[in-house]
Amino acid sequence: MPKKIRELITELERAGFVNRGGRGSHRNFVHPLGLRVTLSGQPGADAHHYQEKEVRKKIELTRP
Repeated sequence: MPKKIRELITELERAGFVNRGGRGSHRNFVHPLGLRVTLSGQPGADAHHYQEKEVRKKIELTRP
């Protein structure tokens, strides 16, 4: 079962990403290390496989 967009947002915020806003349903997250992630979709919508994969990959890059 796919995760919800709101779950991905929570995971990013726990990893230190900050929401820099966006247009429409897009949200741009930036990490102090210079990593960027853009998520699109309403918070209650199912996340696409590629969105989950990108979030997982970026969070792994923040870990020492």
